Amino acid sequence: MDTPTNDAETRQERFERGLDMLTRISGEGGQRVVDALADVSPELAHQIIAWGFGEIYRRPGLAPRDRQLVTLGMLTALGGCEPQLDVHVNAALNVGLTAEEIVEALLHAAGYCGFPKALNATFVAKKVFGERGLLPVTTD
Repeated sequence: MDTPTNDAETRQERFERGLDMLTRISGEGGQRVVDALADVSPELAHQIIAWGFGEIYRRPGLAPRDRQLVTLGMLTALGGCEPQLDVHVNAALNVGLTAEEIVEALLHAAGYCGFPKALNATFVAKKVFGERGLLPVTTD
């Protein structure tokens, strides 16, 4: 993992570094979000990339798989974040989490944020798993 940026970096350099991290984690999913924002709020896209992925995701304190696990839990708890969960379930698989681990994390979330939110997140995960040929998922 790279260390956080220094203050001398340009806005474009921060964006490019963030885009590199986003691509490594999310593949095409992150780029689709950037593209979708291009005609309405390119600045929001820039901040998500430059700050979120160029600064936060690059910090050395957590591995990418651990960051994705935390992100899945938070998006589940927030509720109403199904499009973002889709991107992050894919990203979680990309950085080494298994479908079984994702299902277990979402089951665990039910105790803290409720069954409706855990169900919604699990159905998003099911959709992603289906797209990636990972169904059925077997857990104990």
